Amino acid sequence: MSISAIVVNHNAGDSLLACVSSLMGAAIDSIVIVDNDSRDLSVASVEAAHPEVRVIRTGENLGYGTAANIGRRVVDGEYLFICNPDLLIDPNCPTLLGEYLEHHADAGVVGPRIFETNGEVYPSARAFPSITDALGHALLSMFLPDNRFSRRYKSAALSVTHATAVDWVSGACFLARAEAFDLVGGFDERYFMYVEDLDLCWRLRQVGWRCAYLPAAQVIHSGGLSSGQHPYRMLVAHHVSTWRFARRSLTGVRAILLPVVFVGIVVRLVVALVRQFSRR
Repeated sequence: MSISAIVVNHNAGDSLLACVSSLMGAAIDSIVIVDNDSRDLSVASVEAAHPEVRVIRTGENLGYGTAANIGRRVVDGEYLFICNPDLLIDPNCPTLLGEYLEHHADAGVVGPRIFETNGEVYPSARAFPSITDALGHALLSMFLPDNRFSRRYKSAALSVTHATAVDWVSGACFLARAEAFDLVGGFDERYFMYVEDLDLCWRLRQVGWRCAYLPAAQVIHSGGLSSGQHPYRMLVAHHVSTWRFARRSLTGVRAILLPVVFVGIVVRLVVALVRQFSRR
C-alpha cells in the first residue's frame, strides 16, 4: 500500500510545519507541498526542518484544485492523501483510510472524521443536496444556521461511529484511489475555491465509484487560515463555484430551475458581502 501526501499551501504560517511533521509520523511514502504563492515563511520553515519534502512553487495562487492536480502529477502513490495545510494528522489516519480502500474495491474516495480545534466534529461527510435543501440552506444558513434544510444537508454522518457510504466528503482531507482520481481528471480546475470536492465526488459517482466516511480515522482542522486572509474574494469564489456546480448537476427537466438558482445565489452573495463589510 503506497500513499503519497499532497498538501496545498497558501500563507499557512506555522500550521504548515505542524501539518508536515504530523504526516512524517504516519505511514506516508512521499510528501509534496504545492505552494500557491505564499508570502510568509511557511514553506521556508518546512524546507529547513524537513529537506526531504518536495516543494513546488506555482508562482501564483491557482486555487486548491489546480494545485492538488499539480501535486498529483509528481507523485506515484497508489493512494493520494490530499489535505489542507492547517491539519494535524493522527498517525494512524492514512493507514486506516488506505486499508479501507484496499478492502473496498468500489470506493474511490474515503474521508476521515474531522475535529475542529474546539473539539466539535466538522460535518465533513454530506449528502448531495436536493434543490429544496440547497436553496433552503443557501438562503437561511447565514441567519438560522440550525434550520432543517442545513441540518439535512450537513448532518448526514455526524453521529456515525462506523464506516459508511456517503455522497461526498470534504476536500480539506481525504484519501483518493489514484486510479479513480485520474479517471475523472482530478479536480475540475475551473473551480478556484470551494465546491471542487463536491464536484469531484459527484463525477466519481457518475462513473461508478463510491465515496465513504471512516470516523475511526481522525484529523484536527484549524480551518480558515488562508481563506480568512481574502474574505471578499473567497465569498465571491464560493458563490461562483456553487453556480458552476448547479449548471453541471441540474440537467434534464430540473434545468428549468437554473434561473431561480441563479437569482438565489446572487441574493445570497450580496447579503454575505454586506454582512462581511459590516463586521469589518
